Amino acid sequence: MQPRMKNPLQILPDALQGMLAVDKATENAELPAITKKLAHLRASQINGCGFCNDMHAKELKKAGEKDERIFAVAAWRDTKYFTPAERAALALTEAVTRLADRADAVPDDVWNEAREHYDEKQLSALLIQIALINAFNRVSVPTKQIAGSW
Repeated sequence: MQPRMKNPLQILPDALQGMLAVDKATENAELPAITKKLAHLRASQINGCGFCNDMHAKELKKAGEKDERIFAVAAWRDTKYFTPAERAALALTEAVTRLADRADAVPDDVWNEAREHYDEKQLSALLIQIALINAFNRVSVPTKQIAGSW
């Protein structure tokens, strides 16, 4: 497999810097770093972004996450590996990533479960992180960025 083109964020480095600035803007929200990376991995799985799947799985591993948790992210509902707060974040990630898949894009039960585990600042950071990884996926998937090239 070959990429269709060089990564657009390499071609337009100011765009990458802008996206990284958005990422940095969420750091003080006290959203657990592992939760952020789990959300990144789950959205990337849904979007079929091999480049981002590879990157975020490696980041989780580097952060000390066990293989069982990393391997089970796609099937998080059927495992015992995730806390209730992580489950709420993963459910919200799925709903926000799949906005067009249902009439009520983010159902109240998904939203309320996330609100139970995250304060407004953390929830804001989580939503921004979900939007951000979806933006990265939408740059990498159409240009066929290669997994493992990060």
